[in-house]
Amino acid sequence: MHRTGELYGQYQTLEQQKDSATLGMWIFLSTEILFFGGLFLTYTINRHTYADVFAFSSRTIKVSWGFANTLVLIGSSVTMAMSVWSAQVGKKKLVTLFLIATLVLGSVFLGIKAIEYHDKYVEHHIPGWNFDMYYCVNNPEACGLRGDDLAREQKELKELTDKMGGENAVNANAQLFFSLYFGMTGLHALHMIVGAGLLAYLIIASIKGRFTTTYNTPVDNIGLYWHFVDIVWIYLFPLLYLIDRH
Repeated sequence: MHRTGELYGQYQTLEQQKDSATLGMWIFLSTEILFFGGLFLTYTINRHTYADVFAFSSRTIKVSWGFANTLVLIGSSVTMAMSVWSAQVGKKKLVTLFLIATLVLGSVFLGIKAIEYHDKYVEHHIPGWNFDMYYCVNNPEACGLRGDDLAREQKELKELTDKMGGENAVNANAQLFFSLYFGMTGLHALHMIVGAGLLAYLIIASIKGRFTTTYNTPVDNIGLYWHFVDIVWIYLFPLLYLIDRH
């Protein structure tokens, strides 16, 4: 295989090369849909089976952080789309600017997710030997619970305990929820980290002036990947944070 400029030797034209690369990205994204689809199906089945404990567990997650992350990702989709447009029309400086903005917003998302994970660690909601759904009601100061919030959680947890037949049953099923929570959001965060690495590559290439009106395939395809990751979060947010929030 040889290269001539931006055209690889197995292709006759840049258009043919771009069509092939775009097809490959869509095939990859199709496998990702199947992958995440299996997780969504698993979550849906278990949420239906253990509706009460899943609802209570989801209410322990701060919806404000999830909403902030949603806004951040929507913003990153806008900047990513603008970088693709800038590459297509040959505005090289704007390509770099919008790519940097996208990377910054993606980093903010990961930072917020790190705060959420730390909160769950403090509350003993990490699945494993130290897991305890009763930790916060027994140690309200450690979890920042007070007043009406504490009284509400104590009442809901007592009702749940009576309904499920003991603390062990509550903890066992709540661990299932948080296993899925960390599995799904952690996998999504991993995709964000990969996306951040790809954005860093695009930024370096853009600074070197590599992308033109005739060659912008990497920006286009990585943009597709980034939008896919954002769409996955749009489904994760209501499933994990909003259902049975009342």
